[in-house]
Amino acid sequence: MNGRRRTRTTLLGALARRAARRRLVGAGALAACLSLVGGCGVLPGATGGSGEDTVTVMTWAPDGTRATNKPGMPAMARAYARWVNAHGGIAGHRLKVLTCNDRNDSVEAGKCARRAVEEDVVAVVGSYSQYSDAFFPPLESAGIPYIGGYGVTTTEFTRALSYPVNGGQPTLLVGLGRELAADCGPVALVRPDSIAGDELPELLDAGLRAGGHAPADDELAPEDATEYSGQAQRALGQAASAPGRKGCVIPALGERTGIFMDSFRRLREDYPAVRTDTVVGSVDQTVIDAAGGQSGPYEGAYLTGWYPVASDPRWDAMKKVINEEAFGDNRVDPADPGVQTTWIAYTVLRAALEKIGGGEVSADTVRRTLDAGLRVDTGGLTPALRWQQSGPFAGAGFARLVNPQVTLQVVRQGRLVPAGKGEIDVTKTLQDADLE
Repeated sequence: MNGRRRTRTTLLGALARRAARRRLVGAGALAACLSLVGGCGVLPGATGGSGEDTVTVMTWAPDGTRATNKPGMPAMARAYARWVNAHGGIAGHRLKVLTCNDRNDSVEAGKCARRAVEEDVVAVVGSYSQYSDAFFPPLESAGIPYIGGYGVTTTEFTRALSYPVNGGQPTLLVGLGRELAADCGPVALVRPDSIAGDELPELLDAGLRAGGHAPADDELAPEDATEYSGQAQRALGQAASAPGRKGCVIPALGERTGIFMDSFRRLREDYPAVRTDTVVGSVDQTVIDAAGGQSGPYEGAYLTGWYPVASDPRWDAMKKVINEEAFGDNRVDPADPGVQTTWIAYTVLRAALEKIGGGEVSADTVRRTLDAGLRVDTGGLTPALRWQQSGPFAGAGFARLVNPQVTLQVVRQGRLVPAGKGEIDVTKTLQDADLE
């Protein structure tokens, strides 16, 4: 119903190298047991060693804005660094984490990237920004890898220096569409009128088409609005437009989803044959609780996420670090997918530094280590991660995507629990999708 803006970014043909970089030589040998899943019960980062060298990285995310904020990502990064340094560093190196607020602004995102270059960081790790066209060029000019971005734009799955740990919005929307195709009547997507939001309709529609469903109605909304009565009214009307079939409204407004649901609740009683479904990142347990729990509009709703639910024991190592280094810090919520993504991204960084060992640590060597086929085990939180310049999803426009799994969750009795299907692989759906 509205025009869609869409851009494509191709892989760079070559990477410019910096003329000179600081060389960091490790002083300690690797401990015999380094892996979280190696049977020794060692947390990520606990590698021992007493070297004086420091490895500097950066984590950025928006904070204090009227749109989506992810303060837990830089806070988790700093907690991780405190824990690592208290346990001997990584391969003999202390870890220094710089943080930056991109303020949901393209100019600020570019400033964060240029600061990363000026500070000679070896990687940007576990970060969130929808302004990839602003931050990738400075990073690429310096050869700095971008490890574990949130996946908020499809550009993160096309750039040669990007090393994503989840499937981003592509897998969440495709997976949700595929799962809802059999159960929903008309579907209405309510999404931000933004660069990141422009990519969502085609992804959801690809999943719906895979299940033999018609495309969703595309309802644009300001990402910083204080109420959404008009959008809720139109979405409900569209979802209820087929008598005898229960329609679905999918709000994907990030932190503004709760505000949308306030408007939705006031109008929903006139449309009893409509349910809500969404993606993790727009809704979590705190949002469900605030909306009324079991008696709220999310009861029975399906959500797709990238990782196991927060109660899964595979998160115990992360929770231990949070309890030791971020206890009482409300920004660091173990159920926040941003916090979870940051944890996994730093697991990748740790694996790269362990592989380098006592050799030179720089942006170049970190990148070369990842490009050489390093296989990163995340303790079952994701499939084993390994990046290629052109992976199995290149034909669909996602050359760097390496994690095609999503989890299906459902709200039962007010609690977000696994839907019982385990991990869902959306490889074929993505490969068959026509997203051009």
